[in-house]
Amino acid sequence: MVIARNPDPESRLPFLLRLPLSDGLVFRTSDTWPRTKALFCYPVPADEWPEDPEIVEQVRLRSCVRRGAAIDVVLDRGRENRSQIVFTQARGRDAVFWQSPRTRKQARPNVRTPTARAAGIAELTIVVDSHERYPYKFPGQQVDTVRRALACGDYGLLVDDRLVASVERKSLADLVGSLTSGRLRFAMAELAALPRAAVVVEDRYSAVFKFERVRPAMIADGLAELQVRYPGVPIVFCETRQLAEEWTYRYLAAAHEWTGVEDAACDRITPQHKDAPTAEPSTADVRAWARGEGMKVPDRGWLRPQVWAAWRNAHASG
Repeated sequence: MVIARNPDPESRLPFLLRLPLSDGLVFRTSDTWPRTKALFCYPVPADEWPEDPEIVEQVRLRSCVRRGAAIDVVLDRGRENRSQIVFTQARGRDAVFWQSPRTRKQARPNVRTPTARAAGIAELTIVVDSHERYPYKFPGQQVDTVRRALACGDYGLLVDDRLVASVERKSLADLVGSLTSGRLRFAMAELAALPRAAVVVEDRYSAVFKFERVRPAMIADGLAELQVRYPGVPIVFCETRQLAEEWTYRYLAAAHEWTGVEDAACDRITPQHKDAPTAEPSTADVRAWARGEGMKVPDRGWLRPQVWAAWRNAHASG
């Protein structure tokens, strides 16, 4: 597969894609890979390929086969290696789209999400973690988003500048990767320290059993074990990114209402009995204490055992 610059400065599609089928298939397209959305492709004659092309990317192919109205393309590299060129119709006209497994999962489901305000809230402020690369925009909803570092999760709700609810977003690949590496266990432990928290997955649960790089039974068992260990942090499969975004909005809006009407939540946000025995602090509290003591700690994730030991030693008299 070869991608070159489109020499036509008037074209809105700045790249040329060439595949070695027949005498060579050439398409104009807008990017070098369908990462966040399917890319529109405009087929052109093979002789439009320039004699002296400005090559942007050239990757060896493991497979390039036409199956019906689609061309399956498999590249010889570890990541971003599977895609399809799909010949279809859009608004009654012939069209060609270049899609990857990720963009296909993000396609709109055959449902229309509601536009009614969640819990009747006129405007909900949602904090988006500064590390989130492609954050939710919450279009069509009365949401004000603020970017800042969160102690845990990707989308949070603050009350009196304290995190009281959080949602960790996962694609299926990210979910499996963090599960097998052990990172998900630490993330669940941090989320469990909050009054309300959840993990939302942008895929169906059935996709777990189609995963190729890890045994499906290992994934299913790992998820079940985490859910038993942390029953207060549900792992919710929402089929698509659009539905996961909608679920996150509704969940945080419900958490907003919960903090205002339930006495137990208010006690956890602002403790009323200073003489009561204190429980084990959250990771965010220990992180803030360690920074005040001049220790170097990461902005997010688990803390080294030495940091926890230092906190316990400093508060042993309590």
